[in-house]
Amino acid sequence: MMSIKIKTSVVVIGGGPSGYSAAFRCSDLGIKTIIVENYPNLGGVCLNVGCIPSKTLLHIAKIIKENTNFFNKGILNSIPNLNIEKIILWKDKIIKKLSNGLNFLARTRKIDIINGIGTFKTQNILNVKNNNNNYQIEFKYAIIATGSQPIKIPFIPYNDNRIWNSTDALLLKTIPKKMLILGCGIIGLEMATIYHALGTEINIVETSDKILPLVDDDIIQIYNNDIKNKFNIMLNTKIISIDDNNKNLLQVYMTNDNNKSIFSKKYDVILIAIGRTPNSNFIKNNSFDIKLNDGFIKVNNQMRTNIPNIYAIGDVIGHPMLAHKGIYEGHLVAEIISGKNHFFIPKVIPSIAYTDPEIGWVGVTEKEAKIKNINYGIASMPWNTLGRGLCSNAENGLTKLIFDKNTNKIIGGLVIGYNAGELLGEISLAIEMGCDAEDISLTIHAHPTFYESIGITTEIFLGSATDILNKKII
Repeated sequence: MMSIKIKTSVVVIGGGPSGYSAAFRCSDLGIKTIIVENYPNLGGVCLNVGCIPSKTLLHIAKIIKENTNFFNKGILNSIPNLNIEKIILWKDKIIKKLSNGLNFLARTRKIDIINGIGTFKTQNILNVKNNNNNYQIEFKYAIIATGSQPIKIPFIPYNDNRIWNSTDALLLKTIPKKMLILGCGIIGLEMATIYHALGTEINIVETSDKILPLVDDDIIQIYNNDIKNKFNIMLNTKIISIDDNNKNLLQVYMTNDNNKSIFSKKYDVILIAIGRTPNSNFIKNNSFDIKLNDGFIKVNNQMRTNIPNIYAIGDVIGHPMLAHKGIYEGHLVAEIISGKNHFFIPKVIPSIAYTDPEIGWVGVTEKEAKIKNINYGIASMPWNTLGRGLCSNAENGLTKLIFDKNTNKIIGGLVIGYNAGELLGEISLAIEMGCDAEDISLTIHAHPTFYESIGITTEIFLGSATDILNKKII
């Protein structure tokens, strides 16, 4: 095994969306950069075993639902037969295409990629080991972008191949008859959407009394009404133990109602989706101490740790754990290293649950407005009165906007329905630009479209809508 010494201006530890974005931007700014990545491909969890494969399968799930709906209406004569092998090949082809694109971008920018696990020797030297070589990388600046991993539950028998995490679920190793999902967050609900469409009976266990607690109750009610006949959600419920002695089925013992009752059910597969924890253990070092907060790396509003030349971005620094937040931070930290005096001060960060129906939210929700005692107003546009909603079989959607009544400025928005996340673009920009309701209402929106609902919703708030009766504003 060879020992190789390398010098660089910047070393980026982690090649996910945060890391490669930081590295690419550094290179574009003329800064010599190296990426250290433990896995063979760039893209991290998001590209390889997360965002991209899950959205690929969710798109297929949406097509299955559309076909089923039109079959039930008598418009289609049959439901297409699924070819799981072809679905897997298509998913893998998309991942490979994007992965090859990242490798091309890295080569074109002359960024070296060193595979292996990096550990700090000093605040200017990173040691990297792989099967072939030991690298000693001397750097001026380091950017930690090591991401996160699924949280584990102590009593779960993870060595049983019937116990899955989200990575296992996206492999489509089998389509189980009956699946229990632990966790009713975005990942759990998205996986439920995929496997229900593929024919699996879904139960979901959630220890709290709500799903997606950040989202307003009226939006969640629309979602609950849509999925109530698709899968069973057990709130205020937790698992006590799992009996894995049966070769065919896992018997799960659960309790609810404050431990007043215990019951058991049998499942082919259990999917653990209770959240993620930061990959920060590797930074422990005897020569210097990078400060943590509950496992997350502490940074200031320039993404700098307590060690002046070491930065951190993405999941490893805290919530929200979103690829687009990490990408934004990656660009920012590269520009700060290049000498620009920039700060991480976005007004809003959009969030999307790619469920069916899809849920998107950005800025201040009605829940948050109440907690903060904001003098707010809301207006909502149901899609059952929206031309595009009706002709696209998406009349169960809703666009909801939150306004500051003192200024009439838009401060938040929530959308549920077909491709809801796509509508967050205009809402996010409007909030960042400080637009008021009139700014949006006087902007001509194409008809018939889903985003037209944003313009009509502002007209409802102003009392000038004609496509719907103007409702009294709260």
